[in-house]
Amino acid sequence: MTTRLPELSLVLPVHNEAENLRWLLPHLATTLPVLAERHEVIVVDDGSTDGSGALAAELAAALGIELRIIRHDHKSGYGATVGDGLRAARLSHVAFTDADGQFEVADFALLIPLLDGADLVGGWREERQDAAMRAVVSWVFNTLVLVLYRLPYRDLDCAMKVMRREVLHSVELRARSALLNTELYYKARYAGWRIAQHPVPHHPRRAGRRSGARPSAIARAIKELIVFRWTMRRSLPEKL
Repeated sequence: MTTRLPELSLVLPVHNEAENLRWLLPHLATTLPVLAERHEVIVVDDGSTDGSGALAAELAAALGIELRIIRHDHKSGYGATVGDGLRAARLSHVAFTDADGQFEVADFALLIPLLDGADLVGGWREERQDAAMRAVVSWVFNTLVLVLYRLPYRDLDCAMKVMRREVLHSVELRARSALLNTELYYKARYAGWRIAQHPVPHHPRRAGRRSGARPSAIARAIKELIVFRWTMRRSLPEKL
């Protein structure tokens, strides 16, 4: 079974995560070589006002990490941020996760072996470690996804996924919200790619404040959820 990839691009969406980047970049310097022979980090700075992008570049230079910064002048949304990072990836395998410490990058070692029989591997949280309201929002979102999309996967919005770069070349990701996770699963499955999942630990946020549970972000995701399904029904034959 594959335990170490030849190449890995890691995408990190970032909005005001300077506190977390101070510990995360040194952690990546020791963790990524265990996961892949060659690796790059793509930090997508989504309109940060705390110098996150500049700090990431400074730390990466000192640590010898191959890093690229993509900068949004204004906050563009989670899906747009992750999507820009995925499209910028240059290596044979691509992963993404959040920069807040709720997922341990070393736990990609749980997902990578499944690439021997799959093209896209996603995590699902064994036990959520965030606020109760956020768990309720996630449950509602995943229930709507099950009803509207009939996708046979757990915890679609879990921010821990790794895939072959060819998967990204075959799909066009348009979602600007957290719906990007659903869009990725849906379009990859429609395109015939093999998909697997594996449980991953979930941890409390290390520092800072999460913005994904704000009413505006939730409303945007639900609106996109419905509009995207309608668009897919018109543009794709009903196979799923």
